[in-house]
Amino acid sequence: MIGGGFQNLFKIPELKKRVFFTLGLLIVYRIGVHVPVPGIDAVALASFFAKAKGTILGLFDMFSGGALERLSVFALGIMPYISASIILQLLTVVVPHLERLAKEGEQGRKKITQYTRYGTVVLSIIQGFGISVGLESMMAPGGAPVVIVPGWGFRLLTMITLTSGTAFIMWLGEQITERGIGNGISLIIFSGIVVRIPNAISNSFRLLSTGELSIFLLLLLVVLMVAVVGFIVFIEQGQRRIPVQYAKRVIGRKLYGGQSTHLPLKINTSGVIPPIFASSIIMFPATLASFIKVDWVQSVAAAIKPGNISYELLFVGFIFFFCYFYTAVTFNPVDVAENMKKHGGFIPGIRPGKRTADYIDRVLTRLTLGGASYVAAVCVLPSILVSNFNVPFYFGGTALMIVVGVAIDTMSQMESHMLTRHYEGFLKKGGGRLKGRT
Repeated sequence: MIGGGFQNLFKIPELKKRVFFTLGLLIVYRIGVHVPVPGIDAVALASFFAKAKGTILGLFDMFSGGALERLSVFALGIMPYISASIILQLLTVVVPHLERLAKEGEQGRKKITQYTRYGTVVLSIIQGFGISVGLESMMAPGGAPVVIVPGWGFRLLTMITLTSGTAFIMWLGEQITERGIGNGISLIIFSGIVVRIPNAISNSFRLLSTGELSIFLLLLLVVLMVAVVGFIVFIEQGQRRIPVQYAKRVIGRKLYGGQSTHLPLKINTSGVIPPIFASSIIMFPATLASFIKVDWVQSVAAAIKPGNISYELLFVGFIFFFCYFYTAVTFNPVDVAENMKKHGGFIPGIRPGKRTADYIDRVLTRLTLGGASYVAAVCVLPSILVSNFNVPFYFGGTALMIVVGVAIDTMSQMESHMLTRHYEGFLKKGGGRLKGRT
C-alpha cells in the first residue's frame, strides 16, 4: 500500500471527506430501514416473515437489509433499480436505439441512466401495488390480519410510500458514487447484509452455550469461512490475460504504435447476477405456496426446498445457464475483435477479424465454465452446511460474494485515491528540480 497503508487514510483531506460522506449517507439509509409504513400490524407481520425463510421474500429481505420484514419505507430496497439496470442491459442488445446510445460515450450513458431511473420508478409502482394487495391477504399464524384497515386508501398510500423510498435510496446510491467512495448501490446492499453480523455472532454463542453447537464445529466453521473468503478473493481477482500486439504506423513524420499490451478476461465475468436470478426463480414456488394452499403447489414447494438434492441440482443448473447467458449479453467478442483490428491490434499467431473473435469466444467459454463452477460451489455450500450440520450460517453464498466483491472494489478505489495523492505530492516536491533541469 502506498504511503504506509490505510493508517494514512485520514491524513488526506479529500479522501477523509469522501469516507465520512459515505458513512453519513449509509447511516441515513439504516435509519430509514426502521421507519414503518402506516397501517401495518408489526407483530403480525413479524410472525408471517418468521415462516417466510427460504422464499423469495426472504431473499428480497436480505438485499433490503431487513426493511421488507419490518415493511419500512425502504421495503423495496434497491432491487427495482437493479432489475431496471439489468433490463436496460438486455434491451441494449436487441434495441438499435439503445445500442447506439451505449456507443455514444458519456452522453449516451447519461441517457441510459435516465431511462434506468424511469424504469426504477415504474417497477417500484408495480411492486408497491402488488405488495399492498398481498399484505391485505396475509394472516399471521395466529389468524391476525397484517393490514389494520385494508382498502384502496392503504394500497395507494403504500404504493406511493414504497416508490418514494426506492427513489430516495437510488438518489443516495448515486450521491455516494459521485461524491463518496465506492459504488453507492453496491455499498447500500453491502450495509444491509453486514448489519446482520452481530446478530449472527450472538446467535452462535447462544447455540454454543445451550450445547446445540459444539466448540469443535464452531472452530471448523470459522476456518471454513476464512478459507471460502480467501477463495472468493482469489477467484474474483483472477484474470486470463490475452496478449495483444499493436502494429507500428507512420503518421506524418512520426512513428506510432508497436507496443504490447493484453486483453484481461475475468474468470467470473457475470458477477453475482446469476445466483440472484437463480435464487429468485427457484424460490418462486415456495413463495406461491405461502399464499396458495393447493396440494400440488405445496408438494412442488416441498420438493425444491433448500437442502434437497432436487433444489441443489436446479440451483446449479440455473447458475450455469445465467452465467453463460449474462456473459454472452454483456461481452461481445466480435465487437472486441473489430475494435482491435481498427486500431491495428492483433493477437500473436491469430489472424485479425473473425479468427480473433472465435479465439476470444473460445477462451471466454472456457473461463465461464470455471467461473460458473466457482459460483455454484460458493452458493451451494451454505445450504449444505445448514441442512446437514445445523450450523448458524447467517447468509448465503450470494451475500458472501457481494460482501467480498464490494469490499475489494471499495478498497481498490481508496488505494487509487491514495496513489494519486502520493504522486501529486511527489510532483509538488520534485517540481522545482524538474523545472530547473528543464
